Parts: sequence; C-alpha cells; structure tokens
Amino acid sequence: MTVSVSDNDLLNKNDSVHHSARYPVICIDGPSGAGKGTVTWRLAQVLGYQLLDSGALYRIVGLKAFEAGLITADASHPIDESAVLALTKSLEIAFLPNNDSGRVDIIVNGQAVGDQVRNETVGGYASQIAVFPTVRQALLTLQQDMATRSGLVADGRDMGTVVFPDADVKVYLTASAEARAERRVTQLVNAGQAADFDSILATIKERDDRDENRSTAPSKPAADALLLDSSMLDADAVYEQVKRHCQDKGLFFNS
Repeated sequence: MTVSVSDNDLLNKNDSVHHSARYPVICIDGPSGAGKGTVTWRLAQVLGYQLLDSGALYRIVGLKAFEAGLITADASHPIDESAVLALTKSLEIAFLPNNDSGRVDIIVNGQAVGDQVRNETVGGYASQIAVFPTVRQALLTLQQDMATRSGLVADGRDMGTVVFPDADVKVYLTASAEARAERRVTQLVNAGQAADFDSILATIKERDDRDENRSTAPSKPAADALLLDSSMLDADAVYEQVKRHCQDKGLFFNS
C-alpha cells in the first residue's frame, strides 16, 4: 500500500517505521459522529500539520473489499482475511485537503471515493475488516510512518492507545449515540438524502458495540487522554477546549 499526503510525500509499505515520533503528534480518538473530523481538520490547518483520518483507511479497505466481493451485505458471511490483506497492500491512497469544502478529498487508485467512503453502510464494512490483526498491522505500519514526515493530527479510535502511545496530546471525544444519530440525520438531509433516525441510531449502536468489544485494539480512551463529551457542545466549543489542552501540553498556536 502506498499513501500520499498534501505535500506528495510517498509512504511506502517497505519504509522503515519509527515507533517514536520525531514530530508532534495529536491524537483525537472517539466514536463516529462525535466531531473528531471537524476538530482534526481545524487543528491541522492552524498548526500546519498533516491530517490522518485513520477511520477513512479502514473504510477504504472495507469499500474495496466489498467491491471485490470479499465482503457481502450479510455481516455474518465469513471473510477471507488473507485476501483482504493482499487487497490492502495493493491500494494507492491520497489524502488531499480541500480548502473550498473544508474536507479531505480521498483518492484511491486515482479515483475520488470520499462520498462512498463516508457512507453509513461502508462504515459497517470498515468495522468488519478492522477485527483482522494482519490488516490492522499493515495499516499500523503505514500510520506510524506518517509521524516521521511532519507534525500530525490523527483522527481515529485507537490512535492514542495503539498507534501513537507516546503522542504529545491525546483527546477522547465522545457523544451520546442519540446526539450522533441526530447529527448524521442533519448531515444527510442537508445533502439532500433520505435519513431515518431509528435506523441510523441502531447502526451507530451496533458499530459502537463491535468497536468497543473487539479483541484487537478496542476503542477506548488512553489513560492520559483528555475526556471530552461533545453531546451539548458545538464545533467551536470543542475546538477551543482541545486547543487549550494542546497549549497546556506545550504546543504553540499562532492564532
């Protein structure tokens, strides 16, 4: 697998991995819909750091595994871990910040897949392949190598516990399942798509249960993470609290 970032640095699977980051690393962990993506984007822009959307990596693999017939709509269907690993290593991925949209464009094998990757169904595929240790190891190597290139803001579920246990700053951002479902409904409606609250809530709860109780790298806050519940907070309030925490840990902000 090869991943490129905004400055076109290539991260090849054969590169040596440095487990101690030479540059500052900020980890923003927590469940989907808690607001991790928004605060991660803003921190990366203000600090001039790379942005790592680790959840997108798993979603990309899940999407491509589905397209290859390795995953079906039936979550109970057995999945060939070795085939998923081979597919994972074959992908070429680029994360390209888009200042117009305020999002990161995701390019896989030369094609934009951002809208597909953010689909709720694909999120379920991601959780299915995230349980495989060999796939997680392949993605772990890739993610750790990113921290040897420049400062990094990493968005995920196990960034501070598994991927970057020595990160400079760790935040665990959460929100109630109901609040996250409401946000997702609003997002879909604003995009002109149909949205059923009960269905989305059920999907979120199922994914939370799978992510929190898997045997490999379960989603949980690091012991030294700032715990922040965003259920009743807007994006600006979340950012300001995380910014203050970063400053308390010695990171400098120009604005």
